[in-house]
Amino acid sequence: MEIMKPAIAGTLESSDVQVSIEPGSGTIELELSSSVMNQYGRQIKEQVLSVLKRLGVESARVTVVDKGALDCTIAARVECAVFRSCGQSEKNIPWGGNVR
Repeated sequence: MEIMKPAIAGTLESSDVQVSIEPGSGTIELELSSSVMNQYGRQIKEQVLSVLKRLGVESARVTVVDKGALDCTIAARVECAVFRSCGQSEKNIPWGGNVR
């Protein structure tokens, strides 16, 4: 998928994550901040990159502000931000990993 415009998903509430995505310059640029960075920073990064790879995103600037979200929440927020940035219609969104 090609990132066409900036988009945001999620909140800055406790146990949530806010994911911002915008067009990149040929690579994935990931900026991550987390209240649990020392414990789970590597796992959060792997989760974000895994979802981007599954969705076919190869060029994007991604900013993740984590407030202790579960992996499933992180994946859902990344998916939502990508779909919003690509202009996907609400009728055709393949939520939950159905994109190949």
